[in-house]
Amino acid sequence: MASMSRKHKLLLGLIALALGLYIIVLLLGRMAHNAHLHDVAEQSAVPNVAIILPHKADSKVSLTLPGTIDAWYQAPIYAQVSGYVKMWYKDYGAVVHQGDVLAEINAPALDAQYAQALADLDAQKAKYNLASVTANRWRAMGHSQAVSGQSVSVATADEQAAYAKMEAAQRNVDHFAALEKFKQIVAPFDGVVTARSINVGDYVNSGGGQLNAAGGASELFTVADTHRLRLFISVPEIFSYMLTDGLTAEVHVPQYPDRIFTAKFLTASLGYDPNTRTAVSEFTLDNADHALWPGTFASVSLKANNNASHLLKIPTGSLVFQEKGMQVATVDQKNTVHFKNIRVGKMADSSTEVQAGITADDRIINNPPADLLEGDPVHIVTPARGYNQSGWEESGDDD
Repeated sequence: MASMSRKHKLLLGLIALALGLYIIVLLLGRMAHNAHLHDVAEQSAVPNVAIILPHKADSKVSLTLPGTIDAWYQAPIYAQVSGYVKMWYKDYGAVVHQGDVLAEINAPALDAQYAQALADLDAQKAKYNLASVTANRWRAMGHSQAVSGQSVSVATADEQAAYAKMEAAQRNVDHFAALEKFKQIVAPFDGVVTARSINVGDYVNSGGGQLNAAGGASELFTVADTHRLRLFISVPEIFSYMLTDGLTAEVHVPQYPDRIFTAKFLTASLGYDPNTRTAVSEFTLDNADHALWPGTFASVSLKANNNASHLLKIPTGSLVFQEKGMQVATVDQKNTVHFKNIRVGKMADSSTEVQAGITADDRIINNPPADLLEGDPVHIVTPARGYNQSGWEESGDDD
């Protein structure tokens, strides 16, 4: 019985010892886990950032802008007489020369007015001839004192009035004769027909084109001179210094993806649109092969010397917009954040020129977190290959 009691006590002791060891292991594991969580929390409290160094601005500046190609001359042609289209002779794309007949208009009302004007002229000529003969007779009798001087003066005045009426009738005939010529629609210069808005039998209105259902008028034809073309682009205000004599542009159009056209600077508007802060600029393109058409969209590339090549540039994503103005977040040697006020120059999608506020040795945070504050500690890292989307060479410590 004593031996069994000792065995029982020994078993209970072993069980108690194992239980104690198990409790100790649990406590140690919990303590290690809490310590790990504390380390993770402290590490997470310090943000990871990537830093860059400012670069010197490029000596050349490149700019790509949308543009519109237009004809050297382009004329919408309207009817100057009312009537019906008798026939048209030139269709879309027809090459025409100055004076070529594009269409004819049948205008019977105008013809009747012209005939009436001719008849009125004949009547006024007859009246003038009669007044002239009468005045000559009165003047002859006046020399012999057979009639009074007053009668001679009246006859002379009647002659002059008849002459004036004859001249007015002649001007009226000239007016309708000029309108008669407008029954033929002619090309104003050498070019191509880019639009035809009439058909045989259409009624056209004097001073306008074909009357539509709403009562409006449109042009009969549009003729464009395309041996040379004009290119119009809107240049942002900050880049307008590029617009000087001798500037050339590379022009790309969708229909010729592998071909580059060269345009030469012609003139600028010398004023900015207050809504877009851009200046309309005009370039010229030679188009001897007529490959380009008016109305074409163009992508225009401009290159010029950078007037701010002495400045530093940083990624646009590193800018911080605060109530104090434009800033950047820098990191000192103790990996502490300090914000610096800067004055920016030209801004682009990828980079921004800085006129003042930083030096070439400043370590600037690229894409700083929104909750970053002055004096915060940071942990500098270098993004893994393929994760740097800014295209900027970043410096830092691998993590």
